[in-house]
Amino acid sequence: MDDVLSYEGTRALVTGAASGMGAATASILAELGAEVHGLDIQKGDASLENLHLCDLSDPAAVDAVVEAVGEPINSLFNCAGLPSTSPDRQVMLVNFCGHRHLTERVIPLMAPGGSIAFISSVAGMGWIGNAASMLAFVAQPDFAAGEAWLDANPDPWTGNGYLCSKEAINAYVAWRGFQLAPEGIRLNSLNPGPTDTPMMPAFIEDQGQEFFDNFPKPVGRNSTAEEQAWCLVMLNSPRSSYVVATSVFADGGFTGGLFTGGIDPAVLMPPE
Repeated sequence: MDDVLSYEGTRALVTGAASGMGAATASILAELGAEVHGLDIQKGDASLENLHLCDLSDPAAVDAVVEAVGEPINSLFNCAGLPSTSPDRQVMLVNFCGHRHLTERVIPLMAPGGSIAFISSVAGMGWIGNAASMLAFVAQPDFAAGEAWLDANPDPWTGNGYLCSKEAINAYVAWRGFQLAPEGIRLNSLNPGPTDTPMMPAFIEDQGQEFFDNFPKPVGRNSTAEEQAWCLVMLNSPRSSYVVATSVFADGGFTGGLFTGGIDPAVLMPPE
């Protein structure tokens, strides 16, 4: 069967397209025959023909990119993000508020069958335990309201911006994905384990080399950006048409071991 993932002739928008998982995703989509538009704050290696420079923490800039790309948009891949070494508030604005603003702007440009996938993280797997605050945050109506919520509720994210941003993504996917399902638009998230991308040195700087050396890897290694990109491409493909409002884990078996007692949860606490 040719075009098994059904991207030929479709239009895709990929954030974080200049490097890492976003760049790998954009490359795969182009090979599969999609018209790919990228969004990033940096130019990267200029291999992507349609790359729009944009800061996700600036909603007006996001609006301008959506206007430039136009409709229809068949699939949106939210791959951009700031690491845990960046200021917590900026992490929340980019990783969640900016992506949510973009997503809500793109939804009206999607026909039934459209798909949206976020890159979250295994760091966001505990969102259900914080559902009260996370759902209150993600239900804010727009970017400005999200900022106001952050300023009024500093405890969940101060000193914890990266983890909180990933919990917010998974909460939003469950909440908004359920709402969008009757409209024929799928919203999901991919939760990678440790992955070798240009962002990995920042995580090592923040948590220490020893933490990552000791981090359980049932398959024996970190993931590659291309491995995660293929998971994301399959998740957003029409072939995954019954996968809706859920968080998919691509962590090499880590959560399986964690949830069944094979891995001690203490490994999630970096050494002080």
